[in-house]
Amino acid sequence: MTMLSIEDFSVSVEDKEVVRDVALSLTQGEMGVLMGPNGSGKSTLVNALMGHPHYTVTKGSVRLDGDDVTALPVFEKAKRGLFLSLQHTPKIGGTTLAAFLHKAHTTMTGETTDVLEYYLALRETVKGYGIRDDLLDRPLSEGLSGGEKKLADMVQLIALRPKVAILDEIDSGVDVDAMKTVFRTIDRLQQEGTTFLLISHYPALLDHLAPSSVHLMAAGCLVRRAGRELAEEIHRDGFCKAIACPMIEECGSKA
Repeated sequence: MTMLSIEDFSVSVEDKEVVRDVALSLTQGEMGVLMGPNGSGKSTLVNALMGHPHYTVTKGSVRLDGDDVTALPVFEKAKRGLFLSLQHTPKIGGTTLAAFLHKAHTTMTGETTDVLEYYLALRETVKGYGIRDDLLDRPLSEGLSGGEKKLADMVQLIALRPKVAILDEIDSGVDVDAMKTVFRTIDRLQQEGTTFLLISHYPALLDHLAPSSVHLMAAGCLVRRAGRELAEEIHRDGFCKAIACPMIEECGSKA
């Protein structure tokens, strides 16, 4: 079953088209990787499909579990199971990760759960994934190292269990130990049914994960799609050679 379907998706910023005619689909439990050089449109694409107000969707649609969610507000997309981990998470002082997740759980499920009961259960669940439970007591993204921010993203995934998790540069600015925990958590959640779209510059993530599809973006367009062999090609030859195809000149003139 197709869980996420992006169809003929185009995005503009201040009347300039920056993403053009993107089509991408993932089935339940599938892991896709979106790669491309800096400025290729990867973050713009995922921010726009989530509903960031800075971007204008000019064409196309986003379907989640068969339903068209393109025009829904961000919180409705989240309630339906779409999750975006930002490359640069905003700092929110005065709210702990545990308090934030309890509120999110209540809002998304409509259930009334005792705060302490929720906290204790979540703490045990997080520890079961090999993640430090003290992150639950830390302010939301404030005062955290790069690795701790990514681990906090994993805690959110574990708690919220979205249908589709889009992770923007999840392997950026993370130390080796945190990276192993992040990848181990992603792998386990995928096995449990979560669909993933990972955005990365680094083909080396294939040393830790086994995506079923790799999508290459350049100049606002998806120019190639293949299996893990595409990431291996990029790792070997670089982006410049990998994007050398008839589409790239046309895309570059439009994006």
